[in-house]
Amino acid sequence: MSFLKLDLSGLKCPLPVLRTRKALKSLQPGDRLEVVCTDPLAAIDLPHLILETGDRIEIVKHDTDGIVFLIEKLGQA
Repeated sequence: MSFLKLDLSGLKCPLPVLRTRKALKSLQPGDRLEVVCTDPLAAIDLPHLILETGDRIEIVKHDTDGIVFLIEKLGQA
């Protein structure tokens, strides 16, 4: 099981979703991906992406620096 951190601070829609999708494709089931975003639309777009891929969001944390998602890779989408 591995852990990957993806800092997408400063990127605007659709780049956070596209880069998250690409990173998820490189992971194996059980791996975790931490995604840091500053685009407020990521709070809507990333959960929709995860519904499509069949993976799972474990944690969503909103703070002054942006939004942090912890995603567990479940499927092979």
